[in-house]
Amino acid sequence: MIKQVNYNNIINQVLLGDIRKTYEKIPDNYFQSIITSPPYFGHRKYSGEDLSQDEIGREKDLNEYIKNLTFCFEVIKSKLKDTGVLWLNLGDTYRKKELLGVPWRVAFALKDKGWMLRSDIIWKKPNAMPSSVKNRPTTDHEYIFLFSKTSDYYYDADSIREPHVTFSSESKMRGGRKHLGKKNGTPEQGKNEGNQNLHNGRWDQAFHPQGRNKRTVWEIPLGKFRDAHFAVYPEQLVETCLLASTKMDDIVFDPFTGSGTTGVVAIKNNRKFIGCELVETYQKMAQKRIDNTNYQPTIFAIKQ
Repeated sequence: MIKQVNYNNIINQVLLGDIRKTYEKIPDNYFQSIITSPPYFGHRKYSGEDLSQDEIGREKDLNEYIKNLTFCFEVIKSKLKDTGVLWLNLGDTYRKKELLGVPWRVAFALKDKGWMLRSDIIWKKPNAMPSSVKNRPTTDHEYIFLFSKTSDYYYDADSIREPHVTFSSESKMRGGRKHLGKKNGTPEQGKNEGNQNLHNGRWDQAFHPQGRNKRTVWEIPLGKFRDAHFAVYPEQLVETCLLASTKMDDIVFDPFTGSGTTGVVAIKNNRKFIGCELVETYQKMAQKRIDNTNYQPTIFAIKQ
């Protein structure tokens, strides 16, 4: 049994190894949030042949991939606080011209293991790679699943609110902005009928002053990192998950650290980070990025 490592020795560090073994180095009840994007099934080879049998995503059989990935989250479940959550980003895979439905199969497998599926989110990529396919639509989205251990978990809805569109130029309501503040200005005679705040022109009282609750479709461009030869998941996507599920100084974990984006975003937002990466090349890359990152809160402009 591997002894637990001192807190100061693993904070803001990327552990080298397979999470199915390195998890033993981490204390229980330690992370507030897990934010990760594991290797997708059958997409890309990250390691050389020496690690090919250990690398998640290079399995020949989809069921074996689901089994391996599910086990990864089972062994780190005790490391997550009872009030913590797991954000899981997964893309799908085609085999023999058939979509396999990988993200949802993994989601159902995690549910079967006791994880609570709280939300499915569509990550829409406006700069998705073009495709030459002619017999189906081009894929420009991936899934993000929000899981929790219990029904009583930490979630800060106010930190990720969106601008209201009801009275903006993007409003789909009949009459749009002209209804605001006008007596009997509600264009609906159905669901809002009888609401005096609305029918007396006080719609402003019915809307949260910081914006509307975050929706389940997130339009965020793919990220870039010059040292990686592939597109990385964007900082804005990670930050949305991080702000909603952690407070200052909380610890965030990524068991598939890759180029280190989760760690970079955590540190920029004054959180602590621990990662794990199987491939030494990426472990060193991620650690270098994290070591060179200083706390400097990033504010992303929200499309008006």
